[in-house]
Amino acid sequence: MKNTKIKLRNLVIYQIYVRNFSKAGTFKEVIKELDRIKDLGVDVVYLLPIHPIGEVGKKGSLGCPYSIKDYRAIASELGTMEDFQELIDEVHERKMKIMMDVVYNHSSNDSVLLEKHPEYFYRNALGEISNKVEDWSDVSDFEYANSKELWVELTDILVMYSEMGVDAYRCDVASLVPRDFWKLARKKVSRVNRGTFWLSESVHGGFCKYLRDLGHDCMSESEIYEVFDMAYDYDVQPYYEDYLYGKRPLKDYLEAIKRQEEIYPSNYVKMKNLENHDFDRIAKYVGNDLDKIKNWTALNYFQKGAVMLYAGEEFLAENKPSLFEKELFHRNGNISEFIKKLNKLKKKSIFAKGIFDIKIPEIDGVAYNTVENETDKFVGIFNVGLAFGQLAVDLEDGRYRNYLNSKIVHVTNGLMDLGLEPIILRLKK
Repeated sequence: MKNTKIKLRNLVIYQIYVRNFSKAGTFKEVIKELDRIKDLGVDVVYLLPIHPIGEVGKKGSLGCPYSIKDYRAIASELGTMEDFQELIDEVHERKMKIMMDVVYNHSSNDSVLLEKHPEYFYRNALGEISNKVEDWSDVSDFEYANSKELWVELTDILVMYSEMGVDAYRCDVASLVPRDFWKLARKKVSRVNRGTFWLSESVHGGFCKYLRDLGHDCMSESEIYEVFDMAYDYDVQPYYEDYLYGKRPLKDYLEAIKRQEEIYPSNYVKMKNLENHDFDRIAKYVGNDLDKIKNWTALNYFQKGAVMLYAGEEFLAENKPSLFEKELFHRNGNISEFIKKLNKLKKKSIFAKGIFDIKIPEIDGVAYNTVENETDKFVGIFNVGLAFGQLAVDLEDGRYRNYLNSKIVHVTNGLMDLGLEPIILRLKK
């Protein structure tokens, strides 16, 4: 959006799947963890969908939270509407914001809206209520062209939650929902809270092409920024995963990030994350190698954009809890203090307003990034591949202190010895 504030790049978001966040899986248990989450340096608590789940065609024994039966209700296993209000109030009491997951491409196969208003839904060539993505068998897609009443109903629901105090919305597969709908939603919600910000789960480019080839509408990443403040990093996700799987060099990922500066609006905000409910944990990707995890985590923070942590990431969790079953994440360690340092750094205005530069080292597996303004410059060196050798750096020879661990780093003849720990240097101009 033209009026998007770039200070959103300073945000740290903490993603919670309430059902699998604790043994009880309730809002009450989330409230018990808010002090710890706040102390971690989090700004926004983001909840996966919290509504009743459909039964018809459900996946697994418990069903998927993205198959919503009733948008105006709360899943009873999580608590009551009053419990949700208490959670909102407790989040605000700690000077954090709360973000809800909005699933408006589809609802469950037995949703309240489908029962009352079948005209709201997409029909296939046979005239059957259906969906556009075959694998999503537990949902039925909306057809926004059929009825403006659908637009009114869905936007009114957002207004209801905004009046309760919800501060932000993460919009599931937002690329598949009409741009004009999101414009209307923003307009209505802004009457309640002008400070509301909107995060788009825009889809992978290949998936967007696939849907377009089938004759369906799908907004590109660039189009997303016409109506959203922030977007997922899914345009570079394939390069990230391919490097971790050994299919591409790291430079492909770094160059993909550089291209974001060329193709998006000057005030674009990306949401940077290493893991979420759809993708594997970074600990699993790297075999729980602590040095790799810390280098990847620091690199993720040292980019232009907000950061999202998936609950359990701070505890080096390797397992990604199932969307369809009761499954808790496992604690394999604790890097909370390391993350706190990064969160503190992320709050500095230079990480919102500064000039970012991504260099492509000759040594693959190493990221060498800088960000600077009129008075300061930060240099980040992240050995995600645990490479050996000497890295050529644009620094004067001398001794420098690593912000992350206070150790001294030496530069001699424009070269720095690569180690296993991530390096962030602060230079005064």
